[in-house]
Amino acid sequence: MSSQKLKLNETQRALIGTVRDLARDKHWRTNSINYMDGTFPHENLRELAKLGVMGMSVPEEYGGLALPVFDTALVLEEIAKYCYATAMGVMSSVGVQTRVISKYAPESLKQKILPGVCTGEVNMAVGMTEPHAGTDVPNYKTNTVIKNDCAVVNGIKTLISKVDEAEWFVVFTRINGTPGRDGIGCVLVNRNTPGFEVTARYHTMGGEFLGEIQFNDVQVPLENVILREGAFKKLLTAFNTQRCLNPSVSLGLAEAAFEEAINYVRDRTIRGQRVADFQGIQWKLAEMYRDIEAGRALLYQAALSADPFPNPHQAAVAKMYNNEMAIRVSSEALQVHGGYGFTDDYPISRIYRAVRYGTLGGGTVETLKDLVGKKLVSDFEPVDGFLSMGNF
Repeated sequence: MSSQKLKLNETQRALIGTVRDLARDKHWRTNSINYMDGTFPHENLRELAKLGVMGMSVPEEYGGLALPVFDTALVLEEIAKYCYATAMGVMSSVGVQTRVISKYAPESLKQKILPGVCTGEVNMAVGMTEPHAGTDVPNYKTNTVIKNDCAVVNGIKTLISKVDEAEWFVVFTRINGTPGRDGIGCVLVNRNTPGFEVTARYHTMGGEFLGEIQFNDVQVPLENVILREGAFKKLLTAFNTQRCLNPSVSLGLAEAAFEEAINYVRDRTIRGQRVADFQGIQWKLAEMYRDIEAGRALLYQAALSADPFPNPHQAAVAKMYNNEMAIRVSSEALQVHGGYGFTDDYPISRIYRAVRYGTLGGGTVETLKDLVGKKLVSDFEPVDGFLSMGNF
């Protein structure tokens, strides 16, 4: 990203504008209350599929738009401004699971799955977290044994998004019991396969459900073993994309919170004076705006580094900043609403709950701070007193 002002091209502006018009016409922000009980926004995703949004990560030969990570993040940011549940539904179709298949799966699987992702007819999810290990991927216990004519999966995955909607699951798994990170690969599992069982569902403060899955001698074709032993680095490289898409949702939610705060203080009066005219409120707004723009710069820089996947450390910095920034901004936006912000009648209460997802999913901020801190200690070299564009 150069020092010159970043300018979106006409294609980028047109897609973002079309998504914005759809969200406003359908009153997504107001209607987001309908998804707080765990109802999935199927209709919203069908409308987005018509615009090509569900195929943003899919190569053109399979019907997708083949958009760069930057463009995908822009669109996801815009969706999150209007509906968290819809943004999460889209991220599950443009995130790591689709990119792993697009990049590493055999041609037969690409043809079988990717066209349906574009139309919204095929839903996908990723199974990473285990009850005893979240970001500690090298210690996953789920194991896949490769036999002559099939592969057999056993284990448990938990806190999985779209557990009831997804047809296909990209599962991070140990291969043939190989220990440590060298043993990690991934397999593709269809939910209708014998031995696949959803054993728990957890309703979140953001509204959606997360689920737990058990794999009991689940047999899959050998072609469904997308990556075998020794693929840990490839998987994490693909997962770095998630560390740009996750903060794009945080950024969009922060923008939504800011918009709600601005609109409220402009309309609300106290003792005959607009709340917006009080200096204390204006300072709050100025700080919120500052934080949002700083987060935007970090995120866009990280997303623009993708070729085809983002720089891991820039993505980590962008994620941990935007995740925490969105919590601060939404908290302040709720505060300026006063008691009304605590009620479900105002969108800010839903935004405030939704932003808590960011620091937990896609690698906790603590894990990312550890990653960046270690890199700084080992490799930091000042360039004229500054880091050179975040490239440690």
